[in-house]
Amino acid sequence: MMKIGILGAGSWGSALANLLAYNGHEVTIWSIDQKEIEMLREFHEQKDRLPGVILNTSIAYTTDLETSVTDKEMIVCAVPSPFVRGTAVKIAPYIKEGQLIVNVSKGIEEATLKALVEVIEEEIPVANVAVLSGPSHAEEVGRFIPTTVVAGARNIETAKIIQNAFMNERFRVYTSTDVTGIELGGSVKNVIALAAGMSDGLGCGDNTKAALMTRGMAEIMRLGLAMGAKVETLSGLSGMGDLIVTCTSRHSRNRNAGYLIGQGKTYEEAMEEVKMIVEGVYSAKAAKILAEKYNVDMPIVDAVNGVLFDGKSAKDAMFQLLTRDRKAEV
Repeated sequence: MMKIGILGAGSWGSALANLLAYNGHEVTIWSIDQKEIEMLREFHEQKDRLPGVILNTSIAYTTDLETSVTDKEMIVCAVPSPFVRGTAVKIAPYIKEGQLIVNVSKGIEEATLKALVEVIEEEIPVANVAVLSGPSHAEEVGRFIPTTVVAGARNIETAKIIQNAFMNERFRVYTSTDVTGIELGGSVKNVIALAAGMSDGLGCGDNTKAALMTRGMAEIMRLGLAMGAKVETLSGLSGMGDLIVTCTSRHSRNRNAGYLIGQGKTYEEAMEEVKMIVEGVYSAKAAKILAEKYNVDMPIVDAVNGVLFDGKSAKDAMFQLLTRDRKAEV
């Protein structure tokens, strides 16, 4: 069994810590918030973000970053995407050559257009950085509802180490070396999920959502292929699979925020009501800039950006998508 540090005590970090402790690993959760750590120690429950999931009593909790990563065979980075670089900078002095860091956050850094694995690699070049992604809401993983994800690393042996650490009879893990495809699919699907939520907020139906998901997948595929990702990855768990669950689930913060925006709220108001970081808001601008960089047509991503940042109404954005020039599907 392994010594594993979890960076981030939110819903996802807590759910994965519970899973890894169930698998017999020695798990420590870190949070910057002392009150959050005291709550977890007292109740063994993330009452704010994952209520009803009682965490394994073997899990340790700390606010000390050095303690959370020193001598750990695996570090799981579960902080929200805007804080990944800052967290990597802080832990860098304590990371040893070849130490394994698994990113489980989803996003593209707006300022640099880098995927989060690249961000961590840039700040901690001595680390062995990988990713775990797929259709996996914390609310279900925490309750051991059957879930399947993919572990991605530049070396397949590293991916297998992650697979062995996480996998059990309720949590199936596949392996891949297509880190770009895994991270891109997990990031851009959040932007499409915002659009799907907006359509729900406008009172549209299943036909509309199916269209947004299908054409959104076409946009993800175009950008991914231009950036060197594999078709199999984008049509797999971290692409199509994650897109489906994020666009349709009541657990999806991106879909739920989109719903509120469709009803007329700003993205700031929507995030305040959802009470969680809405990753798609942070990935939307980056996806649009990447589309321009690689000369890829992404009208849904453009429309979401218009609503989020340019004052366009969701209703007008929907109308403009539907009245674009006639095209062949392929």
